[in-house]
Amino acid sequence: MNYTLNIHGRLLSLDKPCVMGILNATPDSFYAESRAQTEEQIALRAQQIVDEGGAIIDVGACSTRPGSTPVDEQEEMERLRLALTTVRRLQPQAVVSVDTFRPHVARMAVEELGADIINDVGSPDGTQREAMFRMVARLGVPYVLMTAEPTLRQTLLTLADEVQQLRNMGHKDIIIDPGFGFGKTVEQNYELMAQLEKLQVLELPLLVGVSRKSMIWRRLDITPEQALNGTTALHAVALMKGASILRVHDVKEAVECVRIMAALSPNSKL
Repeated sequence: MNYTLNIHGRLLSLDKPCVMGILNATPDSFYAESRAQTEEQIALRAQQIVDEGGAIIDVGACSTRPGSTPVDEQEEMERLRLALTTVRRLQPQAVVSVDTFRPHVARMAVEELGADIINDVGSPDGTQREAMFRMVARLGVPYVLMTAEPTLRQTLLTLADEVQQLRNMGHKDIIIDPGFGFGKTVEQNYELMAQLEKLQVLELPLLVGVSRKSMIWRRLDITPEQALNGTTALHAVALMKGASILRVHDVKEAVECVRIMAALSPNSKL
């Protein structure tokens, strides 16, 4: 299906899958190469994402890696102020998403700093979900809805219920994320990937975030730094199964994967 996102009045087409590049304004995200804490590092990373063909810059300021302790809300806001101000100044036309589970951080990012999309992985204790729903409905920006459910059935049930909650609040632009690496064993991640096309029944754009995650490097007995090849293999599978957005560390390689997969389609727009 062809989808579009309303980005503050301009439409972002997803008729061809796009790449979301990760910019972590954190000192502790699991993949060190994605970290950018100083203004110079943030500027360089944002420029790299754009130069390599990324359609969206995804800025995070609070690590959600397994075992991490989230920073407090004030610290997350301060990190985002530096990162988003820098990105907006140097890449004014870029589509920018903010990776946060906190409603007040989402409000600040959109209203004060011009973020275009809220990418919500959910709070560690699950207490802020409904408040986030109300906030994004009020803000009216596209929203990435992630679930940490371990099986396809539970994923479908939870996403369908939460999508309906959002629609009842008047929210329209919803992107679904099955949450690879969250609340799942390595085996459950692969079971979900094998059936990923079944999420298309929800008739919503699908975001897949598997980049360098433990489901790859644990399976191959390697490190995150060695997991690019496995990541690209799973990106190809996700695209075949209907992914609209790939959230990645390695933008150039993901963009090339999208182009190769598009060439397999008789309706390719390359």
